[in-house]
Amino acid sequence: MNDILPSANASIPVPHTCMATSRITLPPLLVPRTLASQLLRLYDYPDPRRPGRIIKGYDCPHAVRTARMCAAVAARLGHSPARVKQYQIACLLHDLGRAGLDRRLFGRIWSWARAHGIPTRPREWRAVHPETRYGRETEAFVARYRTAMEGDGITLDSWACEQVEMRLGYARRLAARLRTMKPILRELGVTWAPWMGRVMLYYYYPEKLEGAQPWVRQLAEVLVACEQFEAYSNQRRGRDYYVRRREDLSEAFAYLHTLQREDIISRPVVRALRELAAEGAFDAVLAQARGRALTARERAYLRRTDEE
Repeated sequence: MNDILPSANASIPVPHTCMATSRITLPPLLVPRTLASQLLRLYDYPDPRRPGRIIKGYDCPHAVRTARMCAAVAARLGHSPARVKQYQIACLLHDLGRAGLDRRLFGRIWSWARAHGIPTRPREWRAVHPETRYGRETEAFVARYRTAMEGDGITLDSWACEQVEMRLGYARRLAARLRTMKPILRELGVTWAPWMGRVMLYYYYPEKLEGAQPWVRQLAEVLVACEQFEAYSNQRRGRDYYVRRREDLSEAFAYLHTLQREDIISRPVVRALRELAAEGAFDAVLAQARGRALTARERAYLRRTDEE
């Protein structure tokens, strides 16, 4: 886990021409490193096709980077240190419903769906197919597209259907994983509150926060904003299942503004993220996600995002 969880004071080398100092630091993890490592092990998943083999959590590096950014944004917005620390635990586990992700198969399924203009998120699916029973989006997808997908060489067996569930049935799969993991969380001394699960589901299920307290809604928005900001710079994700050839910061901010127009995230959340990015707080996170240092042009773009 050391490559995923460098120390709080860890720094990343960058070219001297890019900034006055040659190293930049990561936003800190507020939870102890030992606890963070134990939480990330919850992403490990027994491979149902190969007894004895464990599928390591694909989303762990993304989750750590997202958790770092979320805590920084939440603190900037004025949330208390105790709340931010508990919130960071939820952020570390926000992709737990995708434990067992099969990189190759997951990528094939969702690249195929995008190429055919098929909705890939529950709320988008329901907008196109309102006749689908709530919570049964996976079954509807499989029934509608099984023949076409198998004609293109993608067999929708039980394992493939589980990969579909990781997106279109995310609430159901996350609930199942949390039920299994809550005894372990208690042993780790983690106090799990209902709001933490609701925050984790917000991106796919914004309706689940109807009537929530404003601070819960804001933390949910922060998670969406930060995880999407990281995802748009995540070279591995872009290559594996977004069919993306390069990472573009302008596209990341454009998507955040799309989410703002859709009332998924609010202006104060976007502003706080942009301010921190302009201050250089996220340079190291973005460099990690890309697997390389930011270019001088990318740094200049980030420094002016608070003025656009």
